[in-house]
Amino acid sequence: MRTAYVAVYETLADWEIGHLAVELRTGRFTGTPWTVVTVGESLEPVVTMGGMRIVPDVTIADVSVEAGDLLVLAGSAEWDAGGGVAFAELAGRFLAAGVPVAAICGATAGLARAGLLDDRKHTSAAKEYLQATTGYQGSDNYVDERAVVDGDLITAGPDSPVQFARAVLDRLQLADEKKLEAYEGVFHRADPASYGVLVG
Repeated sequence: MRTAYVAVYETLADWEIGHLAVELRTGRFTGTPWTVVTVGESLEPVVTMGGMRIVPDVTIADVSVEAGDLLVLAGSAEWDAGGGVAFAELAGRFLAAGVPVAAICGATAGLARAGLLDDRKHTSAAKEYLQATTGYQGSDNYVDERAVVDGDLITAGPDSPVQFARAVLDRLQLADEKKLEAYEGVFHRADPASYGVLVG
């Protein structure tokens, strides 16, 4: 079974990765369930922005890039405060090894600070949001879309959790375009006609 490492930290933005985590873990629309492993800087519990208490399964030190198939990074107040350095470094290791990294909202700022967006197409909350990040030199590669995939990097803004999930599932080749379009139809556009395609 393939493994997705999901980084967890204080004030993690629950809603940003909820769709993706569910689809990976259950495989309910893809037919391919994954193992989802939560990763903390320590094994101490963290509390998400929505008040959910999460006890990490492993620490960053325990993560084997070779054993992973995806790293997921959600937004949080910590990224905006300049934190998350250890997770950005982990993302760099995954990308260097050719393993996909999916970052949404504030996590994109952390990757920007680490220089990981400078040479890759990406998106975020807004270009200006990243331009306020110290060291960001990737403005020319910013794409104003809901979600952007460039090789092993998938990025999205905070208003696009469904498009984020769709983009990751597409990058991982877990569903074809017809099913992915139906997925967005159901969960973003509330289109009842898409449901039959999604579950068919």
